[in-house]
Amino acid sequence: MSITVRRAEPKDIPRILDLLVQVCGVHADGRPDIFRAGQTKYNEAELRILLQDESRPVFVGVDDKGVVQGYGFCIVTETKGSHILQDMKELYIDDLCVDQNCRGTGCGSVIYEAVKQYAKDIGCYHLTLNVWACNPDAMAFYKAKGMNMLKMGMETIL
Repeated sequence: MSITVRRAEPKDIPRILDLLVQVCGVHADGRPDIFRAGQTKYNEAELRILLQDESRPVFVGVDDKGVVQGYGFCIVTETKGSHILQDMKELYIDDLCVDQNCRGTGCGSVIYEAVKQYAKDIGCYHLTLNVWACNPDAMAFYKAKGMNMLKMGMETIL
């Protein structure tokens, strides 16, 4: 399957919503105490606004027929004038999902590499993301891409 990555457009919203349900399902399976199955992180109206925000680019991977097979939600931030942090631009991958029927085909790699190139193109120092501990497949994917641990979130359930 050949995948092309481009910026998401309003016509992609129905398919993005389908994929958002899938990714929520992965998290709800792993942590039902935190996530609600069958839900989406954004609704249609929120996505329409988000797609216009240049500081939060959304990329989609489309197949030869133009069907969205995955996405990458990103957030560009810049640190300047901090007392403790160096000035730098960062691209944070807020969410990356590949349709469950396309996982293992290279689609995620194509989206990840396109996002990484975009970060380089806009002068980012680094690319960051968070992975839930209940998602070992995602952890293995990002490790295979050369990502390393930056920080660790910890919890105590009360």
